[in-house]
Amino acid sequence: MRARSHLPLLAAAALAAAGTLAVPATAAPTQAAACTGYVGLTFDDGPGSGTTTLLNSLKQYGLRATMFNQGQYAAANPALVRAQVSAGMWVGNHSYTHPHLTQQSQATIDSEISRTQQAVANAGGGTPRLFRPPYGETNATVKAVEAKYGLTEVLWQVDSQDWNNASTDAIVAAAGRLTNGQVILMHDWPANTRAAIPRIAQTLAAKGLCSGMISPQTGRAVAPG
Repeated sequence: MRARSHLPLLAAAALAAAGTLAVPATAAPTQAAACTGYVGLTFDDGPGSGTTTLLNSLKQYGLRATMFNQGQYAAANPALVRAQVSAGMWVGNHSYTHPHLTQQSQATIDSEISRTQQAVANAGGGTPRLFRPPYGETNATVKAVEAKYGLTEVLWQVDSQDWNNASTDAIVAAAGRLTNGQVILMHDWPANTRAAIPRIAQTLAAKGLCSGMISPQTGRAVAPG
């Protein structure tokens, strides 16, 4: 979906040792003392003008997320893709131009997915293992092409509605509905989403939930590997 043309503390040392996330000298006070579960924070449609601010906020509050990038924007903003990885985020495939894939030919679907795989890899984001179809629209043909490229399809259990001009309060409330293993849909570009990050971190910490990675095996949020 789109509106435009659409550590935790216990894990910090391990992540720092793995070189995947710079850990601040003092952890954010909203971080959970222990993780009783993990949720998947996802941001579609980047990278773009709001990416740097979003990444800075996620890092400040000890959150990690999966960034489902459009190939056209990854190709145009390779430095931002590298910044996503440097900030400890995971990069997924969100098609090249964000079309309604279920209305396209198999050849077009293949092009949309394959070009994005290449664009993300060329930009330094690695080869994506996760795919989110635009608008959450999928069918057997889309799934067959995903399988061809070894991609796991990732939808969501909670929709923040940020693409639909949801308020910051509403976005925070949506994140508060997450339970262990679930994934929330958010976007890279809305200002209200960026503003919600500190409170999302606080809300998750109060429930003992930490931001995790999305397993390519199950499509559910798990502890970062």
